[in-house]
Amino acid sequence: MQTIVPKVVPAFAFSLVLLLAVYASPSAVTAQTPSPADLIAKSPNPDLIGSLTKELSVTPAQATGGAGALFNLAKSKLSVDDFSKVAKAVPGMDGLLKAAPKPKSDSPLDSLGSALPGNVGGLASVAGSFKSLGLSPTMAEKFVPIMTQYVQNKGGSAVASLLSGVLK
Repeated sequence: MQTIVPKVVPAFAFSLVLLLAVYASPSAVTAQTPSPADLIAKSPNPDLIGSLTKELSVTPAQATGGAGALFNLAKSKLSVDDFSKVAKAVPGMDGLLKAAPKPKSDSPLDSLGSALPGNVGGLASVAGSFKSLGLSPTMAEKFVPIMTQYVQNKGGSAVASLLSGVLK
């Protein structure tokens, strides 16, 4: 019986080393962690999210959530007909809207935005969403021209004007 144990232990040790080598290899780690390019490709709108991540150096999740928060703001400020024009120019709009972080009702930044007259509080109202994404609330201002340009390219200048008008 003592002669069997030394043969079993080396075989087990070899299997364990082989198993660890497979799971610790760089290719195995890469296969388990999606690259930013993979995340962009799987986003609701890869073109828009790609532009935001590239131009603003944000993650795909931050780009998707931030765009969703701003499109939700536009949806709340535009008429149903006008927002449908914007939505038609943006493939994956439903996914973007769903990706927006839910605003926290106890955020003083959100209540400040809603208390200001007209569109003045517009971008302030998404401050809580941007903060929950790990972004400075001032990043919302940087998202707007990229999103507006995207909408202009896809839906024309009239549709882009609708969006930019409510995201001031």
